[in-house]
Amino acid sequence: MSAVRLIVLSLGGNQGNVGAALARAVALVGALPQVRLTAVSDVYRTPAWGRTDQPDFLNMVALGETTLSPHALLARTQAIEHDLGRVRGERWGPRVIDIDLVVVGDESCDDPTLTLPHPRAHERGFVLVPWLNADPTASLPGHGPVHDLVANLDTASIVRVDDLMIALP
Repeated sequence: MSAVRLIVLSLGGNQGNVGAALARAVALVGALPQVRLTAVSDVYRTPAWGRTDQPDFLNMVALGETTLSPHALLARTQAIEHDLGRVRGERWGPRVIDIDLVVVGDESCDDPTLTLPHPRAHERGFVLVPWLNADPTASLPGHGPVHDLVANLDTASIVRVDDLMIALP
């Protein structure tokens, strides 16, 4: 039996009906064998990151646990992205859905397909603000408490979307 690993997933998108895509992605991830989601954050409207000449994103975080290996979890979340209409094009470009693995237990990985913990999570308010919302005691391995990381970022443009709630499956 594989060990149970805590997982932190960042979900977002800025094309089409993003709220529906986020809800469907959470439901599909939660339905994966060997995955149990335990919490989801509120949804936040955030400016595009990397390539800023595109619509704002809606972002959220899902927390849970899995016995899948990090690469198996990545393959399954990428299949969900594909099923929901994600077309991999330009880096940091528009997309209907994006599911990033931020943390998978205490796994450390750096290969061409996966880097864990996520290498830029500590500087991305669109990951950290929802994560802090879902787990006020969260800590990013190698970087410390998420609360402290958020305190060091300009988060003024990250706004909770009050009329969109995504529920656990």
